[in-house]
Amino acid sequence: MRTLSPIVLAALLPGAAFAEQHTESKPVDRGPPNAEYEPAFPEQEMAPQMEATEVTIETFAEELERPWGIATLPEGGYLVTERPGRLRHVSATGEVHEPITGLPEIDARKQGGLLDVTLSPDFGTDRMVYFTYAKPVDGGVATAAARGTLSEDMTALDSVEDIFVQGPPSDAPMHYGSRITFDGEGHVFITTGEHFTDENRQLAQKLDNTYGKIVRLNPDGSVPEDNPFVGRDGEDAIWSYGHRNIQGAAIQPATGDYWAIEHGPAGGDELNRPQPGANYGWPEVSYGIRYDGAPIGTGAPRAEGMEEPVYYWDPVIAPGGMAFYEGDAFEGWEGDLIIASLAPGEIVRLDIDDAGRVAGEEALASGNGRVRDVEIAGDGSVLFLIDSEAGAILRMSPKS
Repeated sequence: MRTLSPIVLAALLPGAAFAEQHTESKPVDRGPPNAEYEPAFPEQEMAPQMEATEVTIETFAEELERPWGIATLPEGGYLVTERPGRLRHVSATGEVHEPITGLPEIDARKQGGLLDVTLSPDFGTDRMVYFTYAKPVDGGVATAAARGTLSEDMTALDSVEDIFVQGPPSDAPMHYGSRITFDGEGHVFITTGEHFTDENRQLAQKLDNTYGKIVRLNPDGSVPEDNPFVGRDGEDAIWSYGHRNIQGAAIQPATGDYWAIEHGPAGGDELNRPQPGANYGWPEVSYGIRYDGAPIGTGAPRAEGMEEPVYYWDPVIAPGGMAFYEGDAFEGWEGDLIIASLAPGEIVRLDIDDAGRVAGEEALASGNGRVRDVEIAGDGSVLFLIDSEAGAILRMSPKS
C-alpha cells in the first residue's frame, strides 16, 4: 500500500459520512475510465458534481500564438508567453503589444518553447520577471528558469540570467513541466517533467538529477539550507520527486501550502500537496495505464513509501495551470481551485474543504479549445488562455 500522508489520513476518518451525504450526487461525466483501480479513500476521485454555475464567456485578447503562461502586472495589464518564443505585454483593455526583447535562445520544438511567466514578489521595486523555457544544452534540451529586469516602457528585458537549468540535458523535447511559483516565504518552486521516453522517465525515481522533480530555490538560484536533500545523497535543489509532468502549481492563500497538478498517462492525472523529500511514485505506480493499454511500472496504483495523490482523474483532464480563487465575482467560490484543462478543453473547479479534501467538482467553459493557463483578474473574473495557432485570452464572468 502507498504511504498515506497526514492530509490523506485525515481524509479517511470522515469518509463514510462523506459517502452517505453525497450518495445522490453524480460526478462529472467524462466517459469510461482507462483503468479499474480502486481509490485509497472515497474523496480521492469522482467528487460530486456541484450545482452548475451560469457564466458568460467573452474574448479579452486575440492574435496570440500558442499562449502558455500569464501573469498580472500591478497596473492591471498582463505578461503573456507564446510557446514559439515570444513574451508579450497585453494591456488592461486587451491590446497585444509587440514582442518584448532580450529573451535567451529558446528551443521551440514539439512541447518546448517559452513557457511560464511570473513576477518577483518585489516587482514594484525591482521590476524582476521570472520565466521558464526550453533551453538548448550540449545538443539536447532542458527545462530552465531565468529572470530579467523589465523596462519601464514594457518593451525589453535586461540583465537576463538563468537561475536553474535541469540536468542532464535530454534528447526528447517533451514533458518540460515548467510552472514557476513563489511561496511567499522567500523561495521559488519550479516544476519539471521527465521527458517522456522509457529511459528518461526512470530518472524520476533517482535523486542524482532533476527529471520529474519539484525544485525549490532562493530567487537568485541558490539552494535554501532547509531543502530536504541538503547534506544527504541527492541533488540539493530537489523538494519532491517521482513526478511525471507538472504543468500547474499554486499557493493556497488560506494555508500557505504549495499544491501541484500533473499529467498522468491514459488516466491518472494527479493533484498533490507536495511535501519535502516525498516520493510521488512515477513511474513505479500510477492510477493510469500506458497509452497502449499496458500497465505502468509495478501494475499497481500504490506502493509502500510512495505518497497518495489528494485527488486523481480517470479519464484525464490533461491539466495546465491552476489558481486558487480569490474575488467577489463568483459567489461561494472563495478558496476553490480553478484548473485549466487541455483535454477535453474546459475549466475545472474543485471545492477544497477544510481538511484538504476535494468535496465537489464542476466543469465550465467547455467547447472553447485547449485551456493552457488561468488567471484570476482583479474584478474576480477568470481569464484563461486558449492554446492554439490562433490563440486568445478569454474572460469568464458570472452570467447576470
